[in-house]
This record gives sequence, structure tokens and C-alpha cells, in this order.
Amino acid sequence: MKHAENDTEESDPVGGADEQWECEVTWQDDGGDRESVCESFQLLQIDTGCDTPKDLPVGSEKWYSKNVLRKQRHWEKIVTAKKKKRKQEKERRKAKHAEDKGVAHQHSKRVLKAIAKERLLAAKEAAPWLCIDLSMTSHMTQKEISRLAAQIRRLYGSNKKAGKPFWICLTGFVAGSPISEECLRMNDGFSNYLMDTTPESYLDLFPLETIVYLTPDSENALQDIDPHRVYVLGGLVDESIQKKLTLQKAQEHSLQTARLPIAEYMVKNTNVKNYHSETLAINQVFDALSTYYETQNWPEALKAGVPPGKGYVLQETAL
Repeated sequence: MKHAENDTEESDPVGGADEQWECEVTWQDDGGDRESVCESFQLLQIDTGCDTPKDLPVGSEKWYSKNVLRKQRHWEKIVTAKKKKRKQEKERRKAKHAEDKGVAHQHSKRVLKAIAKERLLAAKEAAPWLCIDLSMTSHMTQKEISRLAAQIRRLYGSNKKAGKPFWICLTGFVAGSPISEECLRMNDGFSNYLMDTTPESYLDLFPLETIVYLTPDSENALQDIDPHRVYVLGGLVDESIQKKLTLQKAQEHSLQTARLPIAEYMVKNTNVKNYHSETLAINQVFDALSTYYETQNWPEALKAGVPPGKGYVLQETAL
């Protein structure tokens, strides 16, 4: 046994490793050649030239199998392709949006806001004036006042976007009144609206001969919009539908009156409720006026201002 141990120590640089192997061997044949058996064990100590796991740095790719690395590279390709596709889709939507907007996409929001402001301020000097008469709000319920405040917001929004805006003036607008409080509560930035507000009456602000009171009960169809005239809309939301209220008020002061030419360009459309009305909200009347002022086309203007629910359609589209 000593001879075998010495022989093993000389041939094995690790030293002592074969002693463990030799100690674990149970000899079945005492007469066997122990030295040759030890030499056979030496041949089994194969040096592969590979580092052991403890010799590899943490995080090294040698820790992963080729299959894992292949899957990882495949997943990275998928992620990259998805990012590229999303970027292309975003650019496509941006290009389409710019095409729909025309040249508007060339300007930032700040520039567009400045352009709209300049256009509105110019309207004060050269465009027709539109006054909202708020002197009748004392006879309205809180619900009706809230609806009127919402209509004023929509009207102002439409005028702000218009290529040829009117100049808006709220007359009979008393600070602290229900309508003023509701406008401030419901409409963000109302105090910064580019329009005039005054507690005075339109009767005291403008010569009577320049005033045209717009009412659906007038016998006179509005033919054109004169930039030197002042057009007045009654700020009235009346769910009880009091007939000819605004007409009577205009007649009391011998004012010229007019109505939208609905009867001249539109016809009644058959509907389930058999409902037909020429009474519009103030923002709907304004949409018709604004469209006509830009296009000089009444059918197009009435299509923009008169909703289908009123029971009227243009003559050429009547069933």
C-alpha cells in the first residue's frame, strides 16, 4: 500500500486525491495487482481544461447555457421590432393629423392662441357686434340659468375658433347676480374671456337704428349680415316656452327685428313625435350666423346651426 501511495503522490500534482480514492476501495482479491489498479485510477483523472464554477466571475455569460442565450437574443429582437413598429405608427398618426389640420400643425399652441386673440381683438373694431341681452334672467329658474351659462360658454368657444369672429358683448350682466355667479362657476377662465360685459342695457349703448333684435317670432327673414349693425340675442332659456316674449320686448322700443331664414331654406321633416320648432339656443343661432358670415351661404349656415332634433331639414335633402 505504501508503494502505491508514493507512486500516486508523484504522478498527481493535486496531491492526496488518490489517497481518498484508495481508501474507498474494498479489495475483493488480496492477491491482485494493487499497483496496476492504482495506475488505472490515475488514467481516470481527466483534465478537461475547463474552469470550475467557483472560478467564473458572477454574471458571466458562461453561467448560461447556449439555449438560454439564444432565447434571450430572440426576445431582444422581438422587443426592438415592437419599439420600431410603435415609433412608425406614432409618426404615421402624427403625419395624418398634420394633414387633416392643414398648415395649422406648423404652429405651436401658444402661437395659435396668440393668433386667435389677435383675430378677436380685431373683430371689436371691424366685425359686427353680437349682444346677449341678459335682462330677462330674473324670471328664470336656477336650472335655466345654468343652461344659459353653458350656452354662453359654447357660443364663446365657437366665436374663438371662427375665421371671421364677431365681437361679443353681454349686456345686463350685473356682478353678483345669479347669471354672473353661474358663468364664473361653470366656465373656466370666464373672467379672461375676450368680450365685453356690462350691467348697462344695449338700448343705452348703441343707436336704436343700428340694432337688429333676432327673434324666431319676427316676420322678417335675415337676408345678410351687416358689419355696421349690432345684433341682439335674447338671453332666455324658458322651458315653459313663452310665445313672442323677445318680439314684444323689441317692439316696445321700435327695434328692427329679424329671424333666421329657416322657412325659406328648410322644410319640416316627418318624425315620430311630429315635433317642429324654430326656437334655438343662443349658441345654435350663433353657429348659423358665424357660418353664414364666413361662407355667405344660408343652406350651409342653417345646416350648421339647426340640429336635426328641431324637425327641419334642408329642402334638397327632404324625404
